[in-house]
Amino acid sequence: EKKIFTVQGPYPIIRRLLQARGWVERKLHRVSSQLQQHHGMQEKQLQEKGGNGCGESIPHPPAPSPLQSHLVQDQVPYFIWTNHCSAVNVRLLRQDQVLNHYTRVDAFATKEGLCRNLRNLPWFAQADPDTFFPRCYRLGDADERQAFIEDFHLTAARSLLKMALERAGDTLAGLEQQPPKSSKKPGECQVPMNQIPDCMPPTAGPVSFLPPQMVEEALQICGQHLASLRHDDIDGDFTFPCMMGTNWDHFMRDYYCMAHEGAGLALSGIQTEQCRTMLQCLAEQLPQLGMEGDHNVWILKPGAKSRGRGIVCTDRLEEVLRLAGGCTAPSAQASKWVVQKYVERPLLVFGTKFDVRQWFLVTDWNPLTVWFYRDSYLRFCSRPFSLRCLEPSGHLCNVSIQKWLRTAQSQQHPQIPPDLIWSCHQFQSYLEEVGQAGAWHEVMVPGMKAAVVGALRSTQHLVGARKSSFELYGADFLFGEDYQPWLLEINTSPTMAPSSVVTSQLCARVQRDTLCVVIDRKNDPACSTGAFELIYKE
Repeated sequence: EKKIFTVQGPYPIIRRLLQARGWVERKLHRVSSQLQQHHGMQEKQLQEKGGNGCGESIPHPPAPSPLQSHLVQDQVPYFIWTNHCSAVNVRLLRQDQVLNHYTRVDAFATKEGLCRNLRNLPWFAQADPDTFFPRCYRLGDADERQAFIEDFHLTAARSLLKMALERAGDTLAGLEQQPPKSSKKPGECQVPMNQIPDCMPPTAGPVSFLPPQMVEEALQICGQHLASLRHDDIDGDFTFPCMMGTNWDHFMRDYYCMAHEGAGLALSGIQTEQCRTMLQCLAEQLPQLGMEGDHNVWILKPGAKSRGRGIVCTDRLEEVLRLAGGCTAPSAQASKWVVQKYVERPLLVFGTKFDVRQWFLVTDWNPLTVWFYRDSYLRFCSRPFSLRCLEPSGHLCNVSIQKWLRTAQSQQHPQIPPDLIWSCHQFQSYLEEVGQAGAWHEVMVPGMKAAVVGALRSTQHLVGARKSSFELYGADFLFGEDYQPWLLEINTSPTMAPSSVVTSQLCARVQRDTLCVVIDRKNDPACSTGAFELIYKE
């Protein structure tokens, strides 16, 4: 009946569900002691919970006899579930062998691949990646490295105008994102100020005043950039000074004085109006102007690493270039660095930053067929959000990072759980409390679906589209103050370890529902697919 399977890695739930369907496991000959220990820990947790924690128990089929396992050792496994695609030689697989991976998915499942390929999305769909993917550059590429330096300079000029207006007490009409209708703004920290662990104390006041020519220079830089965005610079009727003539060393030195040392900048009435008009015009051309804030913070990431390893947040150009200084050397090609604009105005819960892990499933690349999981979970930072402190504990939500950085409970809001995890249903209840009950289903989920489909369509032609394969992915999203999602990255083999009460429930369910989609629907197209929803099929 071709019901022989192989599982490589700590996936006891997959084993149980397949055995309950009458499948027999062909055990791998070599299983590391570390994997055996991890498998045993998951089995123990499942037994203690008595199922998957959702009121729906994972079946406990009778263990296969040694004779069964012995009889299938030389047989072909028809369902293969592994941690990594590299564990299997795909070219040697038969057409009827099902594998839980596709080849060449690094086109979108690595930071470097997503950065390189997502900018091609307009060739495949009427969509703009700048509306859901923070602008990103590969520092190993000389042209992109230079483009990043220019972007950092331009962002500094815009930030200077924003800071000058803010310190003058002006408001940026049309640029402010709408806060939730509650007593507190989403960016307002709801813990006592004396508990916010700022790395850099706020300045007592302006230590000096910069010359008013700084505003004129920033307006000139932004004006030329605006003309370029509007394509006015190719019209003979317009002439603009060249930004290449800007003394960037001098400009950045003054900018740092204002941004980091609290230097003042007095605006005349005419300059105030010019700054406001310029920023409003730029907002029409730059979808990311609102979320980029005014601190010019960027996040530096190793292009192919996972679990948040090697990530650094910084607001200084020199530090980015220094940290990634060797990325163009041949010996460093295995660790390609990318630098991405940091979302400086994220949606906060109780003054704390979070991101969302969202699962989706691809069952075919030709035609592209995408399933979106209706349940997800939030991961909180362990410290309140503050741009005066760029330490990982307040800015990187990855569980692997936060478990080493958790601070004293007094620095967390009491309604954030100790394990720093919420289900999406807990988050929806919070949104109802702050008067934004419709934000999840009307803005956040549709935005995540569009971002996932956009990322896949832009790389569809690059992936190995094997017919008897499928793959479950985990996408990480951050949300702006306006609830719009920003795609951070897409991961293969998302962790299924029950690291919290919430994840022990959800990870069991997503594995169960994955098998419903890829196995049960073959025999019964009308069968339940659990929480998986078909969102795209060419």
